[in-house]
Order: sequence, then C-alpha cells, then structure tokens
Amino acid sequence: LSLSCALSLSLAPSLSPDEVNTPQHSTHLYASDHLIVRRGQEFQLKVTFDRPYKPADDQFAVEFIIGGSPQFSKGTYIPVSVAKDRQSPWAGRVVDSTDNVVTVGITPAPDCIVGKWRTYVAVVTPYGIRRTRRDESRDLYVLFNAWATGDSVFLDDDDEREECVLNEVGVIYHGAYDDMSERPWNFGQFDYGVLDACLFIMDKAAMPITNRGDAIKVARKASAMLNSHDDDGVLVGNWSGDYTYGVAPTSWTGSTEILLNYSSSKTPVCYAQCWVYAAVFNTFLRCLGIPARVVTNFYSAHDNDGNLKTDVILDENGRIDKHRTKDSIWNYHCWNECYMSRPDLPQGFGGWQAVDATPQETSDGMYRCGPASVQAIKHGQICFPFDAPFVFAEVNSDVVFYSRNPRDGTLEPVKVNSSHVGRMVVTKVPGQDARRDITDQYKFPEGSPEERTVLEKAEEYGCHREKATPPEADVELDMPLMEVRVGDDFELKLEFNNTSDQARTVDVYVSGNVVYYTGVTSSEFLFKTPRVILDPKKGRRVRSQDYMRKLVEQANLHFIATGKVKETGQIITSMRVVTLHTPKLSVEVGHLILHTPNSL
Repeated sequence: LSLSCALSLSLAPSLSPDEVNTPQHSTHLYASDHLIVRRGQEFQLKVTFDRPYKPADDQFAVEFIIGGSPQFSKGTYIPVSVAKDRQSPWAGRVVDSTDNVVTVGITPAPDCIVGKWRTYVAVVTPYGIRRTRRDESRDLYVLFNAWATGDSVFLDDDDEREECVLNEVGVIYHGAYDDMSERPWNFGQFDYGVLDACLFIMDKAAMPITNRGDAIKVARKASAMLNSHDDDGVLVGNWSGDYTYGVAPTSWTGSTEILLNYSSSKTPVCYAQCWVYAAVFNTFLRCLGIPARVVTNFYSAHDNDGNLKTDVILDENGRIDKHRTKDSIWNYHCWNECYMSRPDLPQGFGGWQAVDATPQETSDGMYRCGPASVQAIKHGQICFPFDAPFVFAEVNSDVVFYSRNPRDGTLEPVKVNSSHVGRMVVTKVPGQDARRDITDQYKFPEGSPEERTVLEKAEEYGCHREKATPPEADVELDMPLMEVRVGDDFELKLEFNNTSDQARTVDVYVSGNVVYYTGVTSSEFLFKTPRVILDPKKGRRVRSQDYMRKLVEQANLHFIATGKVKETGQIITSMRVVTLHTPKLSVEVGHLILHTPNSL
C-alpha cells in the first residue's frame, strides 16, 4: 500500500494490494482492487513525500475514517501518528525511510470496527494541517482476525482455521442419519464483489457502524438479515414445491450468485430452504473473517410451544389425530456454528456458537436465532442469550404419544421416545471430504447420568418435558430399516413381539405418507387397519403406483404404525422414515461409461 503526498502540498496517491501484506494477513485469495487486512495485526503502507522525511522536524499522521459521521470517541475516526509521544487506538511506527519514501507499520486494534475504511495522510505545515484528497482507490478493508490472540474470534487450531475461514468449497449433509447424502457447495467468500455484498447486508439492516466490530452482534444481525421475513433480507424461503417465480432451492450450488444478485437488485432472492440459508450464512461469516461451519442435525424437532416435547396426539382407538398434532420433526435441519469468545456469558461458554438464519420462530420480534453457546446447550444452561432453549429442544425433545379422551379432551401420555430427536449432528472434517460426528458437543449420551442432570437443569429454566413414565406395553412393535429406490414396490414389515404369556390381539393403524424433509405431510398414500393375532411378523405390500404420483421434492415416505392391544388397552407405536434412492443413470460414450446420480 502506498500513498503519495507533499509535506506542503498533497499529490495524487496510488493504492493497491501488494505482495507483503496480503499473504501475511491471509487475504491473498480475495479478488479485490483494494488492500484487505485483518485487525490486531500489523500491515505496512508507503508514504511518498516531495522531499526526504526529517523525523525531528516533520509531523504527519495516517487517518482512517469509516461511516458518515466520523468521531474519535466512537472509534470511527482513527488518526495514527508515528510519534512516540502521541497515543492512538491503532499502533503506528516507521519501519523504513529511504529518500522521499517512508514505510509505516500500522496495527489496527483487535476490537476495531470491521468494514471499508477511507484513508488519508495529514501533514502539519506552517499554514495548518493539510490532507490528501479523497480517493476511493485508497480505501482498505479491515476484517476479523482468527489468527490474532486479541481478537474475539481467535481460533487456536490451524486445521480448523484453514477450513472454517479459508476453505471456499464444502459439503452439506442431508438425507437421514442412517442414510446420509452429500450436497457440494461453493461458498465463494473470496469472489469479486462478495465482500462488498456482505457489507451491504449490514448497511441494509441499518446496523450501527459502532457495532460492526462485535462478532456477537454481527452474527445475530446476519441471522435475521439472511432471511427476508421481516427486513427484506437476502433469501425468500419456500417449502411449497412451487418455484415458478424464482430458482428451486435444490438448483443452487453456490453463494456468489445469490449475494451479488441481492446487492445489485437490493431485493430478496427466491428461493431457499434450510441448507441454502446455512450455506450463504457460512459465506457471509467466512468472508468477514469469522470462523464458521455448516452443521446438520438429523431428526430435528420444531417445537411450536417451547417445551421439550414433540407431541403426537392419538384418538381413543390409537389412530393419529392429524388435526391436533402440530409439532413436526424435520428429517434433517442445517444451521451454522461460528467461533468466538462470549464475554457476556460465564467463563467456558465461548467457542462454537449455534446461529440459524432459517425463519422458524421469532426472537426479540424478528425471525433469527443465536448465537447460542454450544457448551451452554450441552450443559442445560439455557438461560443465557441467545435462543438457547430453541436449539436445545431441536436436539433434545422427546417424542410423546398422547391418547385423547373423547369425553373431556384430556391427554394421557402412552409412550415416550427420548432417543428419536437429535439422533446425530454432523459437519465436515477440516481438510477432508469426510463427515465428522459432533453429537457429543451438543448432548451427553442418551440415558447417562449427565444427560439426566442436564435435562433437570433445563427444566429449572422453563423447558418443560413429559415426566410421566407410561408402563411399557407387553407387546412391542417395530418396523425394520428398508432400502428403497424410486419406483420400487417393497414390503413394509411390522414386527410384533408378545412378551406376555397370554394371547394378544392388536387393532393396528398403518399410515404411509409422502412428507417433505421438514416432516410436513404432503399426502397420505397408504392406510390400513389390520387386526393382528400376533403372528411373529406381519407385512404390507406397498406398490410404487401408490406413492409415485404423490412424490414431492426431496420426498421421503413416512410410516407410522399405532395400535391398541384389545386385552389390555395398551397403545403401541412405531415410526419409520424411508429415504427414496434415485436410480443411477449410466451414459455410455464410446468405451467410456459415466455413472451419475440422478435427482428428483
């Protein structure tokens, strides 16, 4: 970076990225015409005067300004003097002085404002202070610095830093926990124009300039701005399957087009679902220098009433009451984690923070979520900001089946499944195209003493769960795992196990539904009500013609079997999500055969 100015008259300067600063600041990958540096770390610029610099006689300062009303007291006007007797929030020193050129080393404060700064040189002359003229080519960007120990986003792990700040590509996991698929994504945080688009998002949100050095506030503001619900943010959500007026969420493969489209049109981009929100949010965070990664939670609870129960309501015969069952369990849900210290929380709750831009529930009046300390979630300390109870419920809810009394409408719990929700949380392994199971960072093992302690702690802070322990039925019901391709007929097997020493008769309701990945039912294609005199196994033939015409995007088949034991009145239940595999398409070109996965 170089500046030209006279000690008595300013000349036109020339600024551009150079080969010294950008490699040292790990900003060499950015496609930009401007210098980009990270705070808390020295960068160098050259100032060219009209005569040799005399340290004893000459006084000058490099001035940095951000925002429309710069003030020294607010950290938006930073004069950096090389004189030792002058204090400045940013450190300055003369590195070298040769003829008319002075090389100045400047170290931005590790908590300074992140954004685009304007740069001037001010010189003390006999006629007063003279400054260089405004020139956009001198602007420089200052980012968060995961390499600087004094920065709130400091991450002391080289592999994690390389992955979560500098990696431009990645994979996002989806499907089912026992049948996972990968979705490649180009985050493109270094592409030309993306950094300006990310700064525009904060401008669009009217985020105070003085808050833009606080990683907590930046992440929280962005979690609201990445969706369009209440602030004309970046992406419009659409789970309807009709994408006539935009791009289908499954068609996006990268963030760059979305962000550049938003910054140029200044209107929300259509359309997104959870992984698109998480991927673009990841680009935003990494572009600004905040370490970030996309995580996927399999069987993620979306609890409508803020407790630790996902309620399934049955009628008196054991059949699901779809009108009264409001809670849903997403087959998978993607959100982000960003790495930062949390001085607003007790010690130990810094590190990875969960943030979510998918608009599910409001927080402080806006659709946003986080940052919530992952450590606090694991230990049930959900009283701390922000939105920890919601994330806690996503990975810890119990699935509770209630039988509804037709006379007075009261609900009686008949079965509690405490291991279905939050079955597995995964992210990408740093530096490898492999997945990493991080479930243990969110929760203790199911049934462990630590888990019981955590749930009790969460209850103290208002998360209510079902304490009743319904007696175990003496008939067990299970549906084994199946591997099914689109268009296949298959056998849906119900396995009954009579643990009593008496005969049992079960009236069973078997419901098969085409569901979106959010767990929302599109249509029912199978409904059977067999009476079982406890044969060891009972099967139902599912024909492809029953479900093919009803398939929706990313469809799964969701089977629920419920039944009432005639002799005891006990309710038995079982659930199974069947992931439909798309057939492989083989293309033969000469002697070359390509196998490519087809997609719905």
